[in-house]
Amino acid sequence: MNHRKRNTSAFTFLSWAGFVIAVLFEYIGLYTLEEPLYVKGYYAIAAAFLIVSCFVLQKTIRDNEEDDFNLGAATAPTE
Repeated sequence: MNHRKRNTSAFTFLSWAGFVIAVLFEYIGLYTLEEPLYVKGYYAIAAAFLIVSCFVLQKTIRDNEEDDFNLGAATAPTE
């Protein structure tokens, strides 16, 4: 079986760079926000929870797709 990488190094770098820049801008915005500390803390925790949820969701979707593919290949009739 010939395994081929799905993404190029440039695309992987661009994806991570975009993610890091977005998170950086989010927290710079929170730092410069002129609100009490408890409001900034609330937004910071909400942003962190959103980031973690995005990673968990994409992993769950990917794992389910791989399981469906592998299950389909395992139960396919062999004639």
